[in-house]
Amino acid sequence: MDSFKDKTVIITGGATGIGFGLAKRFGNEGAKIVIGEPRQDKLDEAIAELKGLGIDAAAMVMDVTDPNSMEAFADFAWETYGGGHVLINNAGIAIGRAPIVDTALADLHRLMNVNFFGVWHGAAIFGKRMIAQGEPAAIYNLASENAFFNAVQNSAPYIASTHAVRGLTEAMRDEFPDHIQVGMIIPGFVASDMTKGSEQFAMDADTFAEKVGEQIRAGEFYVVTHSYNMVRIKPIHDEIEAAYARNAPRYDGDEEYDVPTLIARLRSRRDGA
Repeated sequence: MDSFKDKTVIITGGATGIGFGLAKRFGNEGAKIVIGEPRQDKLDEAIAELKGLGIDAAAMVMDVTDPNSMEAFADFAWETYGGGHVLINNAGIAIGRAPIVDTALADLHRLMNVNFFGVWHGAAIFGKRMIAQGEPAAIYNLASENAFFNAVQNSAPYIASTHAVRGLTEAMRDEFPDHIQVGMIIPGFVASDMTKGSEQFAMDADTFAEKVGEQIRAGEFYVVTHSYNMVRIKPIHDEIEAAYARNAPRYDGDEEYDVPTLIARLRSRRDGA
């Protein structure tokens, strides 16, 4: 997407932290901004600041865990600005850290409902509209560095949710039509509601948003910001490669059990029949 000027950018969880940083980033380039989250007071504060910056913005109280609320949020964006060009599935929560065996299922379900199913709802509901709209568009899902390595101990629910978002986003890249750009935003430690009390050690949300905006403009799939992450990621990739080299080394004709290859062959036979 070459420019965000006059485009409508929709951000869940857009009133604070990373979402608000992105709202300012896109709005400062001339985008029309639609933000949504459950807290009216936070939305009011955010809209006042955005309008003070000369940004055309609108907000709606909504809940990403409720498909009906997400449908209403999409209706609001289309009715306010006539369509949607960029969706940032940003809304997310954290819960208290605990070992897996001590984590309450209610807490796990609450986190997954926001961090994964909220992203799914956004992708499905806005994706359907963007497909029908037929114009260049983009959907970016917020995951985390935890989708690639465990950054924080005793955080299995959060880690699992980011892996789920990674899988969903990779599936979207395969399924969505070419006019919809898809990607995954991979923040490290960024100042937000989830890092309160440690902001002095975190990347500023506005700095983060600037890096993200440039990569979305460039069409990147993996939107990355924290360079030291590769120190954590590379050993994992090396371990996987070493396991295959020891136990399942390549051989001539090893594509015989490759599922994409088999599907392509079956389709070719079907189409040739």
